Amino acid sequence: MKQYTGRTLDEVLNSIAADQGCQVQDITYNVLEEEKGGIFGLHKSITIEAFTSKDVKEFIFDYLGAYFTELNQGVAIEIIVEKDKDKEEELLYRVILDAENNAIIIGKNGQTLRAISTVLKAAVNATFKKRINLIVDVNHYKEDRYKKVKAIARREAINVAKTHIDCELDPMPNDERKVIHQYLQDFKNVTTVSIGEGNKRHLCIKYSPEKKEEAED
Repeated sequence: MKQYTGRTLDEVLNSIAADQGCQVQDITYNVLEEEKGGIFGLHKSITIEAFTSKDVKEFIFDYLGAYFTELNQGVAIEIIVEKDKDKEEELLYRVILDAENNAIIIGKNGQTLRAISTVLKAAVNATFKKRINLIVDVNHYKEDRYKKVKAIARREAINVAKTHIDCELDPMPNDERKVIHQYLQDFKNVTTVSIGEGNKRHLCIKYSPEKKEEAED
């Protein structure tokens, strides 16, 4: 993250906002040092480290650009910044890739795409010292994948409700588990829970007789 110094916090934040062309409330920052000195504190100063969505986007572009250059892959990168549906105070960075050969970027069962996403998230979080919400997609692969996992979850949830026998799904990444959690939250007589660690973490659809909400259509 970049560091900024000024006489007051407001002065620094307003300077960043003017430079980045954003609102002060769009700036994420941490105070590193605050000094007070001189008569009436006239020589005081404050130093912060801060970033905006523009900084995050630039980092993602640069990081992925270097990443795919190393792999000798031509990839177009688009980044859409939107409000997170679950946490409106948080931003979601939707990274959309379009390669010369998208199948290579996706990999078998999406494994390569998941690896790219994991590496990128780790780099972004480490750089900005904050958990940044982002999703990496290739030519709407994720959208199609979400539809498939929801169809699987619906079928298994109906079976669990009928048989009262819990069902464990195959391991899947956090974003896909989240989609199923949300999709099944209003289904009658079933609940979902994530179990396992690392790349073996998966969902269990459990029979819940006390849950009486109506299922979705």
